[in-house]
Amino acid sequence: MSTPADRPAKTLRELWRGLAGAMPGPCALCGSWAPGALCAPCRLRFAAATPRCLRCALAVVQAGACGACLARPPAVAATVAAVDYGFPWDRLIGAFKFQQQPEWAPAFSGLIDAALRRHPAAPPADVVLPVPLAPARLAERGYNQAWQLARHLAARRGLPAHAGWLLRLRDTPHQVGASRTQRLHNLRAAMWVTPDGAAHLAGRHVALVDDVLTTGATAEAAAQALLTAGAASVQLWVLARTPAPER
Repeated sequence: MSTPADRPAKTLRELWRGLAGAMPGPCALCGSWAPGALCAPCRLRFAAATPRCLRCALAVVQAGACGACLARPPAVAATVAAVDYGFPWDRLIGAFKFQQQPEWAPAFSGLIDAALRRHPAAPPADVVLPVPLAPARLAERGYNQAWQLARHLAARRGLPAHAGWLLRLRDTPHQVGASRTQRLHNLRAAMWVTPDGAAHLAGRHVALVDDVLTTGATAEAAAQALLTAGAASVQLWVLARTPAPER
């Protein structure tokens, strides 16, 4: 954890990282010279518009609700995803999330913003919140990658963003490899809306932000907590959606 004396230096480092990310340099994917971290041809190639389920963002043949969401509608009213989780995004997201590279947030939030503009029925949002990390995980990582995305997206869209209204009260076992049922069980009672958050979120449309959507269990638990606290609706904005397993 940083001390008060460390904060000015940390702020300067974050400012420099943000400026560096906006300067011309080699594209992280192809190496060609480009403004920002990703060149336009690579964005077009690897982040092209894809028809997705409006509720869970799985790739579908034609935009609409998939069969699973029609049969069992999720608590999330709509989900917007920029890309499928896989090459080359898995490597970049891993660096963003685990290798102390929060400077990816501006480029990634730009991809999500572009997906929002393409979404055929994105509901309005009043406030942007990140999917929270448990305190121990936050201390271990040093920052919440979802908050890095949320604050940049909020700035792009002229919306308020708050990191402390939705909390994760306890850590859960690592969710990698767990089924949706196991994840929901692990997350039961883990999400909590603060009294201040409940007072400000009552009747408002919430945009919840995360980096990767896999089974949807984390988003479902967060959305249920927000709706119980009085939010009018919850939508989910994510960078990457894990594709459905091949049969």
